[in-house]
Amino acid sequence: MLGHDDPTVIRMLQDLTGVDPKTIPLDDKKTMSLFTSTKALGVEPEQIHSKTGSFGIPEFGTKFVRGMLEDTKPTTFEELIRISGLSHGTDVWLNNAETLIKEGKATLSEAICTRDDIMTYLIKKGLNPDHAFKIMEAVRKGKVAKGAEPKWEEYVEEMREHDVPEWYIDSCKKIKYMFPKAHAVAYVTMAFRIAWFKVYYPLAYYCAYFSIRADDFDSEIMIYGKEKVKQKMKELEALGNNMSVKEKGVYTILEIVLEMYERGFKFLPIDLYKSHSTKFLIEDGAIRPPLSSIPGLRRSCRRKYIQSSIRRKRKIHVYR
Repeated sequence: MLGHDDPTVIRMLQDLTGVDPKTIPLDDKKTMSLFTSTKALGVEPEQIHSKTGSFGIPEFGTKFVRGMLEDTKPTTFEELIRISGLSHGTDVWLNNAETLIKEGKATLSEAICTRDDIMTYLIKKGLNPDHAFKIMEAVRKGKVAKGAEPKWEEYVEEMREHDVPEWYIDSCKKIKYMFPKAHAVAYVTMAFRIAWFKVYYPLAYYCAYFSIRADDFDSEIMIYGKEKVKQKMKELEALGNNMSVKEKGVYTILEIVLEMYERGFKFLPIDLYKSHSTKFLIEDGAIRPPLSSIPGLRRSCRRKYIQSSIRRKRKIHVYR
């Protein structure tokens, strides 16, 4: 219902590799290392312009979340769940948990990350479970931040009586929205499984990633080697805040393409008789892009154009 790509990617990876995603261990050390370094990919940070190997991993690939990973340096699955909660909340990380962690007032495991954290923490502190629940609800809905919780001062007094730190109370006052922990667990589980394929089945991973995002894949730029990719990235970076939504999407794809090249993989030419209409294919240790990655050839016209040309025996230009 949310329209997520992750289940589609997972299914495609299962079909390509024959590996049941549910059998993937969620404590695999190499996979876990992607969230703190690029070593498992066999590249240096300078090669891909990132200190982590999380490009293309759902929930952890954006510049914002990569910055969170660099600040928190997660080493456990539980910490990834906490980071997911922080990244999906409003005023939970920026000017809140981020500052507390940097100043040494709290650790990642102590900071408020998901709405459930508040209730469970307050119950452990000895607060009335009913009050702990109501405090959680008031905070996660942003009622405390808006000054719309009439009993807040009473709750604050009760928290102080049970030795709840002042930094914790202040953190609650800033929060406008909080992510439920169950959602964070579901997201991170899917993300970790996809990351596992990235480490152990790289060609399948890149095939699945590009297939889902083929509309932003421009074969004229991306299949002719990493130097052309780097050149285009510099052109887009020069635009700064003037980058359009489309150009931002292209830049994200370029980051993954550069990483793929730096890991030693390459693209094969687009071929009318060998390329799939929409899916990237693994062939001879490389990846063959689909016809849909040809720029300017609208998805709705591709099949009709090709079928018509074959019937008329018309010569069709093939990118080589």
